Amino acid sequence: MRFDVYTPLLVSLLLPLVSPVIGRRMAPALAARVLTSAAVLTAAATTWSLILLTTALLGDVPPVIREAHEDGRPLADPVPEVIGVAACLALAVVARRVQRAVRAERRTRRALRRLCEGHPRDTELVVAACEVPQAFAIPGRPGRILVTSAMLGALAPAERRVLLAHERAHLRHRHGRLVTAVTLAAAADPLLGPVRSAVTFLVERWADEQAATEVGDRGTTARALARAALSTGRAARPACALNFTDRAVTRRIAALQTSPPPYLWSAAAAVLALGALAALFAADATTDLVRLLANALT
Repeated sequence: MRFDVYTPLLVSLLLPLVSPVIGRRMAPALAARVLTSAAVLTAAATTWSLILLTTALLGDVPPVIREAHEDGRPLADPVPEVIGVAACLALAVVARRVQRAVRAERRTRRALRRLCEGHPRDTELVVAACEVPQAFAIPGRPGRILVTSAMLGALAPAERRVLLAHERAHLRHRHGRLVTAVTLAAAADPLLGPVRSAVTFLVERWADEQAATEVGDRGTTARALARAALSTGRAARPACALNFTDRAVTRRIAALQTSPPPYLWSAAAAVLALGALAALFAADATTDLVRLLANALT
């Protein structure tokens, strides 16, 4: 209990350090999945560790202390009281952060679905008359692709195929679920913020690779990304087109000008092992705490 309960926090520090390396060297489809899985496991283990540290305060409840002294039983103190109080406060912050993240996710999805209202259910592509270049993949049943007329006008016919293939890849592989999962994990464990950024970038790289495969031309895919980014940069206000930022689009174009990265299964297993390690140590800490409380209360 004294050491195991803190292991998830250590993993929370290690995972952000390895995520950039994994993102650069591993196929984005595999990297996004393993980083998301490890982040969810780590966030769950970290939250559970906070619960354990808070529960350890039960040993300081006056009735428990009095009963233990009357029975002549030793009362173990698994963690200092100040740590238990800090964990209790941190747990309240985590609950608030997760609640806000869930609300933000719901608001975003409702807003995107409203943009597609009035169209037949079998309509995949929705074109909105708008001077701001934008493109969204809207998850749901059915999934929709929302593109503005400004975005379509900025791209050549071949580049439009890249755009549609990119957004279809988001829908087909349910990238929205991955991003939502890692967003909630980062809300529960702020140390995982860099992992969330890495996964957000990786799902775009994943969609880029899928689009390049479908179109059959990595050069055309790179040009489509560059042209869309330029049109977004000229927009009167911030826009979202294939999820561009200056640094992200540069990295994505550079990646398309090289061969697709390999599937490094051994590295993937190592990343998953980090998340599993956090969960295992949290489980071991739970067993230790239950044993300590049982001795104190019986």
